[in-house]
Amino acid sequence: MRPRFDYGDAVRLLRNVRNDGTYPGMSTGELLVRRGCVGHVQNVGTFLQDQLIYSVHFLDSSRVVGCREEELQPESEPWIPSRFEFRDKVTPRTALAIRGEVVTEPGRIGEVMKVLRDAETGFAYHVHFNGRMLLVPEQALDEAGE
Repeated sequence: MRPRFDYGDAVRLLRNVRNDGTYPGMSTGELLVRRGCVGHVQNVGTFLQDQLIYSVHFLDSSRVVGCREEELQPESEPWIPSRFEFRDKVTPRTALAIRGEVVTEPGRIGEVMKVLRDAETGFAYHVHFNGRMLLVPEQALDEAGE
């Protein structure tokens, strides 16, 4: 397990980081650092012996936050923000089907469980609809109304 980033590397955060209860002085769930922010790696450690955790200092917010490798990209890579994030509520633009069987329709609310980035094809999401997890391209989703 070799780290992708080294001490002092400038990195960009790919998703919002919220307080999981371990950041002092802030409420659980409160936003710590917004996606797209750039910070610098201060330290690299492990969690449960199989996950690399980077201590990243975000100068704009004056916060040092622990980030997993998949939450970071080099600052030098192009930054394109996704329309949706983890836990966002979405609805399909058209009916979605698996092998011809419609599994969800426009107006049904789903929840984004994972954001998948691909420089060639754009964004796709794992979305939980009606007890099923579907892989849905960004252009097939709209924001769910209140």
